[in-house]
Amino acid sequence: MGQRTPLYDLHLALGAKMVDFGGWDMPLHYGSQVEEHHQVRRDCGVFDVSHMTVIDISGPQAKAWLQYLLANDVERLHSPGRALYSTMLNERGGIVDDMLVYRLEDGYRLVVNASTRDQDLAWMQAHLDGFDVQLVERSELAMLAIQGPQARHKICELVSQSRGNLIQLLKPFEGRSDGDWFIARTGYTGEDGLEIVLPASQAPGFFNDLVGAGISPIGLGARDTLRVEAGMNLYGQDIDQEVSPLVSNMAWSIAWEPASRQFVGRAALEGERAGGIQHKLVGLVLEERGVLRAHQVVRIADVGEGEITSGSFSPTLSKSIALARVPMATADRAEVEIRGKWYPVRVVKPTFIRHGKTLI
Repeated sequence: MGQRTPLYDLHLALGAKMVDFGGWDMPLHYGSQVEEHHQVRRDCGVFDVSHMTVIDISGPQAKAWLQYLLANDVERLHSPGRALYSTMLNERGGIVDDMLVYRLEDGYRLVVNASTRDQDLAWMQAHLDGFDVQLVERSELAMLAIQGPQARHKICELVSQSRGNLIQLLKPFEGRSDGDWFIARTGYTGEDGLEIVLPASQAPGFFNDLVGAGISPIGLGARDTLRVEAGMNLYGQDIDQEVSPLVSNMAWSIAWEPASRQFVGRAALEGERAGGIQHKLVGLVLEERGVLRAHQVVRIADVGEGEITSGSFSPTLSKSIALARVPMATADRAEVEIRGKWYPVRVVKPTFIRHGKTLI
């Protein structure tokens, strides 16, 4: 038996197919993964993401410590409420984890992956020496993600006036508190929406309110196809401690300036950049029938080989798509080996869908 979120019993009551995900018993779908996917793209749906780890950082040297620990620079968070995306690297430039960082009134909040909780906390503790910083894991909190073009409008109708006003004022990549709720305009689907952190004791009631108002519950299956369409990396599949942001379509999340900021992994990234980056993460589109899957070999004529990191059928495009790490010289055509046969694929930028629009 895995760990369970405060909504476990509700998932069962709603007929969810439960699976193990990073040691947690989580809903894969509630009947139709494809319909759940379309529901988020066309309207909105609610995900239970209470398995994610929330860590609050405080203390007089909290900013300095995060500037040392993370590849992105929290100096960019000019005021409370702002958020940024960052990686936390090892000394070789490999990705220990990726995360969202919010600036609070009295510190910072990190939201990190569920499957990496133990290694993240151990890594952070190991790099605390010399810094006056306090880390508090907020295990008493739950987290819901309401995603889709109608998400903010529908949530405003269900919450208090003050929370509705806050939602209307939030800009993308902002997160603010209202009482014991923390509401952020972030997500993992390529659509607009909200992530709401609230006391675990309140999560079942609010989840019931959402479902009662016609906001469909969405499982991990659709969450995965949505994020692949949006070109978003999954830790442990597209990124891990053996690859750097520079070969993962994540160079934008590295703050190189000021040059005086020495963060963990910087020297390795500078060496990789100076020596010439050898690989890149791209999107693949299979125009024929078939399914692209992780670990399938990608062959590029006169260039070399790569590998699919994530692949699935895209419900929005009605085609099989994938993310793949390939040699830098790869152009717009390649082949993928599927069950011993080679199939032509189109190479595109690794963002297929964003805000309901097809980008390929």
